Amino acid sequence: MTAQIAQIAVERFSIVSPLSFESVVSQLEQEIGRPEIGPLMRKTAAAQTAAELADLIGEAVGPSGLMEFIRFDLGQVLRKEPEYGSRKCLRLVIGNPLIMKEMAKHVPDAGSYAPVTVLIDERPDGVHLSYDRMASLLASYGNPSASQVARDLDAKVEALLRAAASA
Repeated sequence: MTAQIAQIAVERFSIVSPLSFESVVSQLEQEIGRPEIGPLMRKTAAAQTAAELADLIGEAVGPSGLMEFIRFDLGQVLRKEPEYGSRKCLRLVIGNPLIMKEMAKHVPDAGSYAPVTVLIDERPDGVHLSYDRMASLLASYGNPSASQVARDLDAKVEALLRAAASA
């Protein structure tokens, strides 16, 4: 048994919106699919072909080509302590299994990073939307094919965040 530790540099994309937290979240929800994950995963497991899988995922994603896997309302936890007042903070885990598959075919460790996290955090200067770029997470693996898929995913997520921040 051999253990390895690798250091990975991560680029974080962040944008600050003057819109309300609720407006930003609503805009994101309009663009990402929000399927019932349990039934969808059972259907994808039962899919017999790549085409059947693609059809299932195509029905589950939203206009952005992405879907929500799970959300964590971090603000709900923060608000339990009085000094955080009415703080709003939401972590969305979003992605597309077909995009993940394309990266993982070339770099299996891509499965550690996909689906991706988007953080929506209300602060005094506005609503911050943050995302760790997949291309930076995969750069150290040196695989051009996986890196191209990751750059395409980054562009998709960043366009989604820009649109939600300025809607």
